[in-house]
Amino acid sequence: MTLKHMKIFVTVCQCNSVTAAADKLFIAQPSVSLAIRELEDYYGIKLFDRISRKLYITEAGKKVLDYAVHIVSLFDIMEKEMRNWDTIGILRIGSSITIGNFLLTDYIKLFRENHPFMKVQVIIENSVDIEKRIMTNDIDFGLIEGITHNSQIKSETFMEDELVLICGPAHPLSIAGQADITSLPSYDFIMREKGSGGRELFESSMLLHGIEIKPVWESVSTRAIVKAVSEGLGLSVLPYQLIKQDLEEGKVIHVKVEGLTLKRFYSFIYHKNKMHTKSAKDFMELCKNCNIRYKGEQ
Repeated sequence: MTLKHMKIFVTVCQCNSVTAAADKLFIAQPSVSLAIRELEDYYGIKLFDRISRKLYITEAGKKVLDYAVHIVSLFDIMEKEMRNWDTIGILRIGSSITIGNFLLTDYIKLFRENHPFMKVQVIIENSVDIEKRIMTNDIDFGLIEGITHNSQIKSETFMEDELVLICGPAHPLSIAGQADITSLPSYDFIMREKGSGGRELFESSMLLHGIEIKPVWESVSTRAIVKAVSEGLGLSVLPYQLIKQDLEEGKVIHVKVEGLTLKRFYSFIYHKNKMHTKSAKDFMELCKNCNIRYKGEQ
């Protein structure tokens, strides 16, 4: 079995078509079909079900794909290393929305000071989607809040933050500045979308107290949530670092809830089979060192 077989298999999966894969790889369609058949014969498994002239990857095929994607990636990294790619190549980073909003730009600026010829590609999505991109090797590593849900993905903590409950200046809770946890379901909540690490932490913490919160609004935009809360349309739970300036300016008010602690960690995540280039390791080390500065600012 050769690297070429792996590359063809991965491309067929990505294109979901033998014909499209052949076009992408600039090889004849029969050669692609032969490579897939040889893979199936070699491992004694069926990689695809062929139904109504369409390909559907089997469970065995998914397992092979998980390894093949990273075997191909590892070979590409070797090529990059040997060609001095670390000084002129591309670093692909995925970031959760929170980290992308208040940390990532500073990290990239500092990284470029020591890697001026490296191109940094960034994708900002919620934590669940970043995990999916790790599994398909669309990115080299991700920066997320919360925990990973996939045993194939490793994580390393680089920063701590805390979620805080906020209300608008004219909201009844703004006067007392605190609330009983059992009273929270009686208020309207404006929350981030499902898949957000912050929302997941808040909802799981509330469930420990036997309380379920059903938001009246959901948004992928933190700024839209802050605006709605400041106008008195509901409560929300957001990262302290992300709304620090809004709190200082009095646009929103921090409401303390006895017995509710929402500390969480920001982490790097990457596939367990992923080999990182020196530039990727440098970026992650930079983030850890920057954390010292941000801790001093809190």
